[in-house]
Amino acid sequence: MKAYVFPGQGAQFTGMGKDLYENSALAKELFEKANEILGFRITDIMFEGTAEELKETKVTQPAVFLHSVILAKTLGEDFKPEMVAGHSLGEFSALVANGTLSFEDGLKLVSQRALAMQKACEITPSTMAAVLGLADNIVEEVCASIDGIVVAANYNCPGQLVISGETSAVEKACEAMKAAGAKRALILPVGGAFHSPMMEPAREELAAAIEATTFSTPICPVYQNVTANAVSDAAEIKKNLIIQLTAPVKWTQSVQQMIADGATLFTEVGPGKVLTGLISKIDKEAVTANA
Repeated sequence: MKAYVFPGQGAQFTGMGKDLYENSALAKELFEKANEILGFRITDIMFEGTAEELKETKVTQPAVFLHSVILAKTLGEDFKPEMVAGHSLGEFSALVANGTLSFEDGLKLVSQRALAMQKACEITPSTMAAVLGLADNIVEEVCASIDGIVVAANYNCPGQLVISGETSAVEKACEAMKAAGAKRALILPVGGAFHSPMMEPAREELAAAIEATTFSTPICPVYQNVTANAVSDAAEIKKNLIIQLTAPVKWTQSVQQMIADGATLFTEVGPGKVLTGLISKIDKEAVTANA
């Protein structure tokens, strides 16, 4: 079975999407439509902007989404997903790819998500950190032992888990992780504590936008971050998407479930090769490709 996976924030690079824009009339049309919807020329930043400009959350999230979704649309007849999944932001790309969301609605929600997250980041000093070389349950136990808010946020692959929360609590947790035997525990250069309770104000804001958006029955199941299970019911997809901002990304579990359900080829659609790398670490036998 063909599984298509879509990356999240952090996969961006200067020049992303430029070749699509220049070589595909459909891509050019969609990029220009995106400029109109967003009210600024995101293509200028994607094609010519600095790494610093691209790193702004309000730019990064729509940019990664656009690259993924437009690339999928240019695959034409070759694009026949039997299952899809996306890492964090990538779940929105996956939901356009499987027909749950329209291109326009997906982009509007991603833009609102980015702005809401930016605002939430400004309320309390918060951050994320990568923990390498510890079992998931040890990371969870260490987080639970720390005063303040710090939680497991991204289950990326065995031995690689990202934690998220208040800056002081994350710093304390990093020291405790090293003491517990972690190979590394390093603070990430991110704007705030994504996929943690710190995102509650953003979740509330985004929930209203998601509730007001039409979700259609998809052409194939999506393996959602929140449950790591196949979901085809539009109402359930909507409910899980609302929870996603404050809940952990169960990427390891999603990939394992997709394999158990018959995935034979994972194709990453979007900038970079982060997900194919993680999938190979989750299952050494997994066959991966990049669109």
